Amino acid sequence: MKGDLCELTAQELQELYRNGSASPVEVMAAVLQRIEQLDPAVNAFCCIAPDALDMARASEIRWQSKRSLGPLDGVPISIKDNVAVAGLATRYGSRVTDETPAPHDSPCVARLRESGAICFAKTTLPDFAHKIVTDSPLTGVTRNPWDTDRTPGGSSGGAAAAVSLGMAPVAIGTDGGGSIRIPAAFTGTFGFKPSFGRVPHAPRGPFGLVSHVGPMTRCVADAARVLTVISRPDSRDWYALPFDASDYELGLKCKPAPGGIRIAHSSSLGLDLIPEAHVRDAVTRAADTFGQLGARVYPEDPPGIARCNAIHATLWPACCRQLTEGMADAGAALDPSLQAYSNAGAAISRQALLGALIERGELGATVNAFFERYDLVVCPVYPRVAMPLVEVPASEELFPHFTAWCNQLGLPAASVYTGTTSDGLPIGIQIVGGRHADALVLWASHILELAFGRAPLTDVARSLSASILGRATH
Repeated sequence: MKGDLCELTAQELQELYRNGSASPVEVMAAVLQRIEQLDPAVNAFCCIAPDALDMARASEIRWQSKRSLGPLDGVPISIKDNVAVAGLATRYGSRVTDETPAPHDSPCVARLRESGAICFAKTTLPDFAHKIVTDSPLTGVTRNPWDTDRTPGGSSGGAAAAVSLGMAPVAIGTDGGGSIRIPAAFTGTFGFKPSFGRVPHAPRGPFGLVSHVGPMTRCVADAARVLTVISRPDSRDWYALPFDASDYELGLKCKPAPGGIRIAHSSSLGLDLIPEAHVRDAVTRAADTFGQLGARVYPEDPPGIARCNAIHATLWPACCRQLTEGMADAGAALDPSLQAYSNAGAAISRQALLGALIERGELGATVNAFFERYDLVVCPVYPRVAMPLVEVPASEELFPHFTAWCNQLGLPAASVYTGTTSDGLPIGIQIVGGRHADALVLWASHILELAFGRAPLTDVARSLSASILGRATH
């Protein structure tokens, strides 16, 4: 296994391409070799593009002739399997779909290709990305590389597992209630959910009012580089924000220290739900770190989080019902939990649905006022670290209590690694910004990354590799 190449960031890879120390073909071959060796233990991938090496060769020729297409040329990037890649089937992790190849790239994939990225594979997700664990009736259970008896979270669980094992430095995920941030927290990776509409997406489908497309990476700078590319305009998304040509990577360097930044921190967000001690401690450590660097830090709960969660509990089943409405003949093939959401959605009246949408706007105005007093919120991603797979069916409620409010209000939010528990599991905390403050959230995430360091993902990959080899020799 060419471990060194697999463990580099997108930025580091491009520097090697630039000086001729490595080629995209070598990197792509190393990634495919690592997938062959390690993916059977975690089940992160559901499809590899047959022309992956051909795309790498085209990139290699561009670099050799000094005609690089952009800041991601030659970088292998995996795509969650609810995002269309032309020529590959989009299965949504569901048995009710088929192998018909997608005729067109989704907006983010089109932008990645224009920048020379190698969109080489699709990653696993639960049935239509409906929940925060990744156990698909179509592709089976996806496991956490840190402990294969635990979940990597969901719904971007395959994307998170892939990045954390060096099976490509970048993954594209989606987030309708926490589906980028929860897997990132569970796997020690960086996950960023942009503002609603920042990254054009089409087709949006039934979850279109709350779903966001964003990057999952091993470092903040790579995510910023990817966001700069995928936020470019695409007329297929009516909800897309006006294009502002921001360079998010450059934005990481704009402020030398957090002096003057106003940060609210909360371990509960005012909910009747107390996270585990190590999660609470991580929030406190992050807030203290900002304070030591000069930020003005105060303990305060943002308003209306419980109401946002109630709105999510209305809209999400309604979305699931809309999704499954025409699947009467295929209902038995659906994940039982998706079917349960759909059944619950059938009981939601039009009045209740409209009322939830109206209240969402009112809560958004209230939270906008809160962000006039504060620049950022530091809080948990999830009340616990990655849970054992055997506990998932019996868990009290797999609800994204600490993340769904950001989707309902369209706020940018990130999951940042802050260390591990005493038994070696990663802990992520959440940084949330006001509307359209994507650059500020990325910058603050970068500050924490510098303070806490990156997760030891190389050690995770080597440990899993040793475990596989050990089993093979017995």
